[in-house]
Amino acid sequence: MFLEPTHSRSAQHKPSLGWIEVICGSMFSGKTEELIRRLKRAKIAQLRVEIFKPASDTRYHDEDIVSHNQNSIRSTPVLSASEILLLAGDCDVVGLDEVQFFDESIVEVANSLANQGKRVVIAGLDMDFKGIPFGPMPHLMAIAEYVTKVHAVCVQCGDVANYSYRIVDKEETVLLGETESYQARCRACFQASI
Repeated sequence: MFLEPTHSRSAQHKPSLGWIEVICGSMFSGKTEELIRRLKRAKIAQLRVEIFKPASDTRYHDEDIVSHNQNSIRSTPVLSASEILLLAGDCDVVGLDEVQFFDESIVEVANSLANQGKRVVIAGLDMDFKGIPFGPMPHLMAIAEYVTKVHAVCVQCGDVANYSYRIVDKEETVLLGETESYQARCRACFQASI
């Protein structure tokens, strides 16, 4: 279980540098749910929070970040990672969802935000539907101070699942979808299906 950092973030005392937290895993593993939980706790602590997601992710809502369980939090859709630097302002915490859909420049953006003293909380798929590390996520996991890998339940055998198996016949890497397009699979069931 992830224990949130206990660094003091009060207005009177702000550490000189922030940090990066990455929440990763397969589809249906609770990444967004955990991201929302952490960001809501930051708001309860009266920290200034700004939240962003790729503008291309409109599965549940054009603007809000929404989990599979329908929990949601307000966010700002952006077309590119560079917009985040302009929009984050003087907040204390920056939340980023579906980070695998950003290009590699998100790594520099996350580092820049942390170096400005911000807590950067990132959620994204660590592997694509072929089981290959996805986009900028491996780099972000490498530079993060905290990495939490969450797991789903394999729909075939009930074991711990960490793969997103695509059940539709499409080959493009990015294909927005839910249960009509993907299933969570354990290693054995994923390997047996490819």
